[in-house]
Amino acid sequence: MLLTIRTTYEPATDLGYLLGKHPERFQTKSLAFGDAHVFYPEANEKACTAALLLEINSIKLQKNRNQQFSESFRLANYVNDRPYVASSFLSTAIAKVLGSALNGNCKDRPNLVDQAIPLEINLTSLPVRGGKEILHRLFEPLGYEVKAENSILDESFPEWGESPYYQVQLKINSPLRLVLSHLYVLIPALDNKKHYFVSEAEIQKLIEKGEEWLKDHPEKDMITKRYLRYRGSFVRSALDQLVNEEVSPQKITENQEEILEKPMNLHALRHQRVIEELKQLEVKSIIDLGCGSGKLLKQLVKERQFQKITGMDISYKSVEVAHKRLYLRDAGPKMKERVSLFHGSLTYCDQRLKGYDAAALVEVIEHLDEARLEALEKVVFQYAQPKVVAVTTPNRAYNVLFEGLPEGQLRHNDHRFEWTRAEFEEWANNVANNHGYTTQFFPLGPVDDNHGAPSQMVVFKLAE
Repeated sequence: MLLTIRTTYEPATDLGYLLGKHPERFQTKSLAFGDAHVFYPEANEKACTAALLLEINSIKLQKNRNQQFSESFRLANYVNDRPYVASSFLSTAIAKVLGSALNGNCKDRPNLVDQAIPLEINLTSLPVRGGKEILHRLFEPLGYEVKAENSILDESFPEWGESPYYQVQLKINSPLRLVLSHLYVLIPALDNKKHYFVSEAEIQKLIEKGEEWLKDHPEKDMITKRYLRYRGSFVRSALDQLVNEEVSPQKITENQEEILEKPMNLHALRHQRVIEELKQLEVKSIIDLGCGSGKLLKQLVKERQFQKITGMDISYKSVEVAHKRLYLRDAGPKMKERVSLFHGSLTYCDQRLKGYDAAALVEVIEHLDEARLEALEKVVFQYAQPKVVAVTTPNRAYNVLFEGLPEGQLRHNDHRFEWTRAEFEEWANNVANNHGYTTQFFPLGPVDDNHGAPSQMVVFKLAE
């Protein structure tokens, strides 16, 4: 089984420092199930390729079966596909052989550990249970460009169908440690089996290796279930730990922000103005990004102009509440065809975000760390690229007019920032210039001569 990692970062041979493996040496490490070899078929200033070749020894596999390997191997101790495919054995090899790179340790080039560099990953014979679509669903939200090819099992017997083994190429600009963590978790999830008994310790491995990306992945349920071999209590424990770290952009219960804004009915006003703009622009399909408990969706459903309405939120609980608010479980076929909800993240590319005339982000962006706004911009304006995007956010300058709000305090304890009108306009105009949109700004709520309106909206329109 062969894994190659290639970079064109210059000097490309710095890949050797990141991996902790010298490009001029052929290195071998003995593992419980065989040998892992690391070598460099290409190593110069312009391009460098590191290869991890895994040779699985079937005799070793059988000798260690009772101690380390799952009972499933009883049926095929000596003859099976494991020596030839990218499976959990490869994940183990990554951890054992490339552990320093996986853990982000690099004494000689510490500045490179968190630096995004161009990487090309090639995997031979990656088993994908569920077909090519699963491969794209797991890697594309993380920002990968995915190419995959397979063939029929036997040309003499085409009725046997296509092979579940794929030759896969992945391209991304990313820190190497993150890429290795993706491979470590997703390879066994794609294969949907492991060579060893899944104990409670696997929960912590999953949390540790996926802490930076798994909680926001739109397929985290499937990844967690497959990685933990559908052990129900383990899956629930892992998801609980991941979900508890998340905060939905819109709280289900009444919060300080709602209390402050209630007298001016600002929450309903935002929804009204967004809907008015979308109707005026003759939008037919819309996705509410950060839909929360579905209050905006409830209003959109009343407007027959909107033929396709979708809500997405990072919080499972919010999506469940939105389902109930819209009575989707008891709805007829036409309603279910028109309205849908799903769990997902604003900072990961997801095929389900594409194909809408418009997107709405109502009081959402301020719940993200400013450092993550760049990822949101890429997902919404470059990847999904709806014709219209409506964004609302609080105006910080207006905060001094709210009674009971201490000076300098934000309106909501989950707000990571609140912008003035000038800051909001600067951000929006930069986004528009970078992605080919125009902008139009609107005050929301009563306008104070000195401080402006309590909330603000920008409508992006894709330039023709």
